[in-house]
Amino acid sequence: MKKRNATVAVIGAGDFIGGEIAKKFASEGFTVFAGRRNGDKLAPLVKEIEAAGGEIHARSLDARKEEEIVSFLSDADKHAPLDVCIFNIGANVNFPILDTTERVFRKVWEMACYSGFLAGREAARLMLPRGQGNIFFTGATASLRGGSGYAAFASAKFGLRAVAQAMARELGPKNIHVAHLVIDSGVDTEWVRQRRLEALGPNALDDPDLLMPPASVAASYWQLYQQPKSAWTFELEIRPFGEKW
Repeated sequence: MKKRNATVAVIGAGDFIGGEIAKKFASEGFTVFAGRRNGDKLAPLVKEIEAAGGEIHARSLDARKEEEIVSFLSDADKHAPLDVCIFNIGANVNFPILDTTERVFRKVWEMACYSGFLAGREAARLMLPRGQGNIFFTGATASLRGGSGYAAFASAKFGLRAVAQAMARELGPKNIHVAHLVIDSGVDTEWVRQRRLEALGPNALDDPDLLMPPASVAASYWQLYQQPKSAWTFELEIRPFGEKW
């Protein structure tokens, strides 16, 4: 593995998509700074990346707190120049509109939109003086469509998409690639599998091509990173070939 003098910050380094992103960039020589709400849960990811010869710094991170985001990204940049910042917090919930409390709506917005703004702004603050960098945001089907029961989640994801789009228009001419990845599919996690079984019955998992492996999402982020600046993508929609849309 060829080591790079660069870091990637993964905000929302969960057990599936975030972890796979961290592993992919570590395998390409990046030093990984990984953050999630409960940092203790990062221990298996740390062990796996280090066993493969990679370098990772993991910590607890509440992305809704400005001072924690500033510290997390600053520490990453001090270790080696922050080349990539990936915001991967989900906050996917489903409530009928009358059951959507003020607290739920506000908390989902804080997690999926406000914290994305903080991450993007602070990453840009570190990248602009060098005139290069990459800031990527994980979106969902709800970024483009407000489905039944998803008023809180969709509004937050719509908002995150708007933040990303505004940043892309502002920062692209300054050689900072901002991209928004729309995952238009269920991702193959235990939580999604259980939800599909509950909603669709015992045959819901018969077709493995309807769920997206987390490693496929990580591969798409790597492809975004590799794009030449003469042909940057802002928004990339990905879905399994068997998904109807």
